[in-house]
Amino acid sequence: MVIEQNLDLLQTAPPRSATRTLTIAMIGTRGVPAAYGGFETAVEEVGRRLVERGHRVCVYTRGSESREREYLGMRVVHLPALRQKQLETLSHTGLSTLHAIARRRPDAAFVFNAANAPFLPLLRARGIRTALHMDGLEWKRSKWGARGKAYYRFAEEFGVRQADALIADAPGIADYYDHQFGVPTELIRYGAPVLGDLPVDGVEKLGLTPGGFHLVVARFEPENHVLEIVEGYRRSTATMPLAVVGSAPYSAEYTQRIHDAAGDDPRIRFLGGIYDQELLDALYAHSFTYIHGHSVGGTNPSLLRAMGAGAAVVAYDVTFNREVLDSQGWFFEDARDLTALLAGVESDVQRAQDLGLAGKQRVSEVFRWDRVADDYERLALRLASGESVHPVGRSAHRSPAPWSSASAHADLRR
Repeated sequence: MVIEQNLDLLQTAPPRSATRTLTIAMIGTRGVPAAYGGFETAVEEVGRRLVERGHRVCVYTRGSESREREYLGMRVVHLPALRQKQLETLSHTGLSTLHAIARRRPDAAFVFNAANAPFLPLLRARGIRTALHMDGLEWKRSKWGARGKAYYRFAEEFGVRQADALIADAPGIADYYDHQFGVPTELIRYGAPVLGDLPVDGVEKLGLTPGGFHLVVARFEPENHVLEIVEGYRRSTATMPLAVVGSAPYSAEYTQRIHDAAGDDPRIRFLGGIYDQELLDALYAHSFTYIHGHSVGGTNPSLLRAMGAGAAVVAYDVTFNREVLDSQGWFFEDARDLTALLAGVESDVQRAQDLGLAGKQRVSEVFRWDRVADDYERLALRLASGESVHPVGRSAHRSPAPWSSASAHADLRR
C-alpha cells in the first residue's frame, strides 16, 4: 500500500499553474556536446529543451575538445577525470558532486548511471533532491570482471536506498526494480529524430549500394552479439553485403574472434568506428536491414535511431527489443537462427519496407524528445517541491528470488 501511494505521488503531473524556474544539474555523463552515447545525447536534447522553457541547466562535462562554458543555452562545467576504465566515471562524478554542493544549490539534480550512487548522500546532505537514472542491467555486461559486476550490484541497491526518484528507460527495467526491490520508478524513454531523405554520397564512398546491404552498429562486446551476427551471416546464403560499424575499446581478444569468424568472406565489410552522425544516419536509412544484437540494456538509442531513419530491423530476441519495436521486426536468438532468417529476409522486399515505415511511425508517436523533456521537467518540478520515494527506498533490500523477464517476454511474443 505504501509503495502504491508513493508511486501515485511521483506519477502525478504538477498543476498547470506550476511555472517555477528551476536550476537543474546534470551529473555523471561525458557531458556536452554529445559525441559518445545515449546518456550524452539525452542530456543534450533534454537540457536544451529545458533551457528553452526558462530553466537554468548546468551540465558537468569531461573530455570535451570544446572548452566553452555555454552550449545551447546550458552552462557547461569542465572537470577532469582519471583516464582509467574503472575510475573515469566515478572520479569525474565525485568532482562534479563536490562542485554542485559547494556552489549555489541546484533545485534538482539528475545523476546518470547507477555506478554513481555512492555520491547521492552528499547531494542529499546539501538538500539537493536527486533522481538517479539506473540505465540497463550493467552488472550483466561482460566487460566487467567479478569485482566490477559485484560493484554494480552494490551500487544498484545503494542507489535504490538513497535516491529521491529512480529513472528507468524501459518497462523491463522498471519491472526489474519493482521485482527486486519493491520500489517505484519513473519510466522516461529516450527520443530519436524521424529522418527524411538522406544523401547517398557517403554510403557509396564506402562501396555500398543504397538499399542493398545489411548493417550492424555496435561496440564489440559479447552482450551485443556481434560475433553471433557475423557467424550467422557468413553461413547464410545472403547476397547483400554485411557492413559492420564498431570497435572494442577494451577487448582485443573479442575483436579478433569476430574477425576470425568472418574469415575471408568478401561479403563482410568492417568499417571501424564511425562518429560522423550524418554518415551513420545515412547508413541506417539506406540499409536493407539493420541487425541489432544488443541484449542487456533497456531502450537502446542506436535502435531508436535506426527506426527513425526507416530501417527494417532484425533484432536479438529479448523483451527490451520487442517492446521498443512493438514486435514489428524479425527476431533471432542465435547464429543459427540468423542464418535461416537472412535468405527469407532478402526475398521479402515488401515486408522490409513495411517494417521500416512502422518503425518510423512508432518513433514519431512514442519516442519524441519533446515528450521526454516533458517527463524530465515534471519530475524536476516534483523533486524541487519536496516529493521523494526515499521513505520507501531507504529500507529496501534485494529480493532473494532471481529476476526473470520470461513472463513479459512471452507476453510480447503472443
